Amino acid sequence: MPGELHVDRPAEGVLRLTISNPAKRNALDHAILDAIAAALRDVDAACVILTGEDGMFSSGYDIGDIPEDVFADEAEKLVAHPFTGALEALDSCAVPTLAALGGHTIGGGLELALACDLRIAADGILLGMPPAKLGLVYSHTGLRRFVDAIGVPRTRELFLLARNVDAATALQWGLVNAVIGPAALEEEALEWASELAGNAPLSTRGNKRVLRELLAAEGALAPDVEAELLELRRASFASQDLREGVTAFAQKRRPRWQGR
Repeated sequence: MPGELHVDRPAEGVLRLTISNPAKRNALDHAILDAIAAALRDVDAACVILTGEDGMFSSGYDIGDIPEDVFADEAEKLVAHPFTGALEALDSCAVPTLAALGGHTIGGGLELALACDLRIAADGILLGMPPAKLGLVYSHTGLRRFVDAIGVPRTRELFLLARNVDAATALQWGLVNAVIGPAALEEEALEWASELAGNAPLSTRGNKRVLRELLAAEGALAPDVEAELLELRRASFASQDLREGVTAFAQKRRPRWQGR
């Protein structure tokens, strides 16, 4: 069964999007990602909350059950299209966005949260980027997002060691803006969202636009370099190591890397 995105309006001017895929720890599939992009298209709200249900924000891309014979193509399609579409929708959203991380936030789920303007996390959760444990080359645009947020040394630590960090460490690094007791997270998220929604719209929309353009200007790559990085990532989807990494993760064993 595909996951769902629950949409409600818990306070005046606030639109809340809740990721729901409990059987797969809120993994991001086509249905969820397409729904996020659709919900943010011409959004009629002054603030958006993105969160997850059942004690989990998201475990990342839903690639674990893709059949062997179509794995490379289907995994790349999920990441290259609906995931990128959801990220672009968050990037271009004119109103402030707040990620409320009530549970573990891993892989693509963490980048989705990082695409929001602000993040608050429940004390006790873990955040992490496991590509090095899976055999995946992450996108240069995604890595740029982390460099902009937490700097090069922390991005290297996050992606090369591939260790999860706790909420307190994430706060120290700048991955999240605040750490809240789990029982109070939903109420705190609504307080933040209501405050954001109550601020001057010309100011919040204008400042968001300025910040977006400043970051975009710093992230440009030469076309030939970008093409090389895209090919490096594409090749990782077709590698035996990625399939082995995903299988080993599902079987809770150490992967047997072949370097191809």
